[in-house]
Amino acid sequence: MANVVVVGGQWGDEGKGKVVDLLCPAFRHVARFNGGNNAGHTVRFADRHFALHLIPSGILHENCQCYIGPGVVVNPVSLVSEVENLEAQGVPVRHRLHLSPRAHLVLPHHRALDVAREEAKGARKIGTTGRGIGPTYETRASRTGLRAGLARDPQRLREKASALAAELSRQLATYPQAQQPTEEELEQALASAEKLVPFLRPVDSLLAAAWKKGEAILFEGAQGTLLDLDFGTYPFVTSSGCLAGFAAPALGLPARALDGVLGVFKAYCTRVGAGPFPTEIQDALGEHIRRRGNEFGTTTGRPRRTGWFDAVAARAAVRWSGIEAVALTKLDVLDSLERIPVAVAYRLGDREVIEFPDDAEELAAVQPVYEELPGWNTDTTGITEFEKLPPLAQAYVRRLEEFMGVPVVLISTGPRREETILRRIPPLSGWIAELG
Repeated sequence: MANVVVVGGQWGDEGKGKVVDLLCPAFRHVARFNGGNNAGHTVRFADRHFALHLIPSGILHENCQCYIGPGVVVNPVSLVSEVENLEAQGVPVRHRLHLSPRAHLVLPHHRALDVAREEAKGARKIGTTGRGIGPTYETRASRTGLRAGLARDPQRLREKASALAAELSRQLATYPQAQQPTEEELEQALASAEKLVPFLRPVDSLLAAAWKKGEAILFEGAQGTLLDLDFGTYPFVTSSGCLAGFAAPALGLPARALDGVLGVFKAYCTRVGAGPFPTEIQDALGEHIRRRGNEFGTTTGRPRRTGWFDAVAARAAVRWSGIEAVALTKLDVLDSLERIPVAVAYRLGDREVIEFPDDAEELAAVQPVYEELPGWNTDTTGITEFEKLPPLAQAYVRRLEEFMGVPVVLISTGPRREETILRRIPPLSGWIAELG
């Protein structure tokens, strides 16, 4: 049994939630290591839908212990709401969810500042979710933030929260249209933080003990590689590290604790918010894919931009995160298409570009060079064996493997857990040998 990290290979929303949910029976521990409630995924479990933003998908499996690490920023009101919603639906959470006292808390003032800054940018908006994630990481880096562990001492929590709220309010005052949070909103956040005290546990020690005992750990990444703060399409990125290499140290484990990296890619591409998107489809076909793929954000409800599979970006993601195998989602969304272009290079002026640019303006200026693949024009929904896919669908998957240089070991053919092809080939066969 191996410790595996699951990361998004594109701009987020790749279907990581379903993949993690599917793999959970083979793992004893599932841990989130980055992001906040700007992430979100919907998991279908026993004919019910669960929208999760902070709690790992493993919570739906009673065999799993779930962890929120110190690199995650936590909106206490949102986390309490998730816990209560799960418990109301009969999902046991207490004694299975472990929150690091080192995780930082998102206050209403962080959210208000996030919204005010975004509105002030006008046409230059980044496209943030407005959840206060960036400002919370800022106060974390400037050493003025609030850690969840402070909730064990309500007086200290309120003293430090008052000082931080005052500083953030001063920043908000520079934006004439900004709404200052009320005292009631701040108190709700702090009261919610106190409700989380029973979940505060030494996540790093618990995971280290599990690793030493040889118990399998699944590391659940948020967002996607192309949104990574350093390697993504800066400044149109998130505020945390999204690469697989961040998983172990962000949870207090050595890098050698990771045994494998599974990258999740859609069979096409999507992006939410602003930023360069070379393969974007801006006509009726893009809308068709959006509707057929239900491409609307779990967190914001915003329609996602749609585009063709970008092999240039995918190769970069594979390299940056050390992806060894791929889970390919939403193959069925492409079922009705006659031709399916795949970007194999870019053209910038009179030169061909085969490496993903490090400059967002340059990326916005490129034109994709496409290789057109024939569509299969056959319903693949619910197919569970690779050999039963239409030959042209098999050929599409194999061509993507060639572009990325790694095997596709899992293929999603619908939103339900059972609508999945598991290809028991290396390295997946070694990672999850006992998965049914």
